[in-house]
Amino acid sequence: MIELYIEPFGVEEWMNRYETKAKYNIAETCVESLKVEELLNLLQDPAGAMRDIAGIKLTYGEIPGSGELRRAIASLYNSMDEDNVLITQGGIGANFLTQFSLVNPGDGVVSVYPTYQQLYSVPKSFGASVYLLPLRPENNFLPDLNELEVVAKTAKNLKMICLNNPNNPTGALMDGDFLKRIVDIAKRYDAYILCDEVYRGLEHEASFKTPSIVDLYEKGISTGSMSKVFSLAGLRLGWIVGSPEVIKQCFSHRDYMTISCGLVDEYLALIALKNRDRLLERNLKIVRKNFKILSSWVADEKKVGWIPPKAGTTAFLNFSDYGISSSDFCEGLLAETGAFLVPGSAFGPEFNGWARIGYACSSEVLQEGLKCLSIFLRKVEGEMNNAK
Repeated sequence: MIELYIEPFGVEEWMNRYETKAKYNIAETCVESLKVEELLNLLQDPAGAMRDIAGIKLTYGEIPGSGELRRAIASLYNSMDEDNVLITQGGIGANFLTQFSLVNPGDGVVSVYPTYQQLYSVPKSFGASVYLLPLRPENNFLPDLNELEVVAKTAKNLKMICLNNPNNPTGALMDGDFLKRIVDIAKRYDAYILCDEVYRGLEHEASFKTPSIVDLYEKGISTGSMSKVFSLAGLRLGWIVGSPEVIKQCFSHRDYMTISCGLVDEYLALIALKNRDRLLERNLKIVRKNFKILSSWVADEKKVGWIPPKAGTTAFLNFSDYGISSSDFCEGLLAETGAFLVPGSAFGPEFNGWARIGYACSSEVLQEGLKCLSIFLRKVEGEMNNAK
């Protein structure tokens, strides 16, 4: 008898256990969430939009997602149209459905690590052989491509390479030239590249735009959502973008887990996408301002290390000089001050001594959370000195 087992989801279990107890949630990965009123105020006639919502008949709607919404999502890419897009229940639904549809027992899957655990634990639960490609601080948390070459050659029946760009939790960013080198490796093995791109669009340098894997490789698959970049996690709406063949396979499997997404959610998502320039202006202002606040704080805390993130909403902070496990550190921080981080151990035992911070909340919450963090560090330092 075959027994399927999926590993506990470290980050999500930590968030579920503690998030509601936080006074200063500086672990959140979404840019400061919008209220419905704030979203509708992007329109010239918000009252008219409310009337439209009130008039929506709550049927299943268009099963793959409305054509208008899929065209709006396709416009986020250079070479896609609505037939390349499938709507899902969040980015997490997009990643799961892609791997469920394409990965079989005995296939080989390579995934960067640390990243969102779903990318490697889900295919492992399906019976795939999963090979982790470590992201190391000495390499700015970018994949070692020589190591990828070796792993790809070693992997049996290589089916998929899983990336996360920009990366969660490190904020590392792969540019087009770097991605093309990964594409060259994937092509040699006729492997898919699944790239979780939920933070794409939140670059710190205004002149840089993160390329999508689907615009670089015919077997590239992009997953995205309304949660992070668009501040609308509560819509639970995401998407898969890929070749028509991939979309067809995913659509077939989707019949068993999703009939359709909500019509009200789709309506609100379309408002955001039609007004994405204004929304991105708001969100990039938050991210870039808060990154400066965080950078200044790290510069003042001489025992805290990091590799400054290039994009996204998260950074990995190194507290290993304090000689305390990351889970004990984060639990103590929350209990003492109400400030909330995610321990590096939630991403894997190799990252004990690190913690993930989310810096795209309101600037006030970030500043208060960092003050609490400094107070807690002074307490830990005092205890270290007394123990000598």
